[in-house]
Amino acid sequence: MSDSVQRVTNDHGTVTRTVGGGGNSSSPSSGSGGVTVARTVNRVAVAGGRAKTSHKRGTSHSKVGAPKQVTKRGLIIKFYPATYTVDVLILEATSAFLQGVPCACHLDGTSAQVNTPCLIFFFDEQNPADCVVTAVYPNGTQGIPVPAPGRVVFVTSFLQINAQTINAGNTSTFTLTGGSTGIPVGALGVIWKAYFTSPTAGSYIQMAPHSGTIGNYASMGNLSQANDTINGNGILAIDSAGKIDMRANNGNCTVTLYTHGYTF
Repeated sequence: MSDSVQRVTNDHGTVTRTVGGGGNSSSPSSGSGGVTVARTVNRVAVAGGRAKTSHKRGTSHSKVGAPKQVTKRGLIIKFYPATYTVDVLILEATSAFLQGVPCACHLDGTSAQVNTPCLIFFFDEQNPADCVVTAVYPNGTQGIPVPAPGRVVFVTSFLQINAQTINAGNTSTFTLTGGSTGIPVGALGVIWKAYFTSPTAGSYIQMAPHSGTIGNYASMGNLSQANDTINGNGILAIDSAGKIDMRANNGNCTVTLYTHGYTF
């Protein structure tokens, strides 16, 4: 049976197929199947009405038919911290929303708030179940976390205050950030462990961010008897310069304080 030649023109140029059962010795390649696909070419018109033929470059034919990946905008409807998924409303389809969409692990309840604008990445545009929420962002004043979110980071314990004596009724100021402390400048607060002793029963220590109201934050005491030691720990806000105030009450106090983490 004789072979026939078909020429099919598409977006990539002209594809030549030789159809038949016996192959063709003049074809680029042939086999028992009888179907041969020639290389894809471009035909470009040039002056004088002649056509110039060149190979098609820069096209990956392996991607033909691959899923189309897209990013769309949406609104957070609900965040589920136990499964790290969200319900989202696609802005292009305001009458329906997607449920149980995975979200990036850097998001949390402080940022994935209801009605917060978000970005949804679809691995396959035709499969709405194959997507992930990659980011959230404010829209004017909407979607901005209030108060600002805080994230806890643990670092190697660092001795910040070593047996510092503060006289009764006095307030001392200490800087806890920068240098080798492990607490970066700009941190919002520190995780601390401290202890103090005093020759006066009933003594206690108060701590606050620098210039804050000293009685509204952390405290240790009262000392049950003279020369006892009291231990304490907690999280304390610091001011924008990384400073805290510490006040001794009822008696002179000798204080030691370590930090081993911070919040941002």
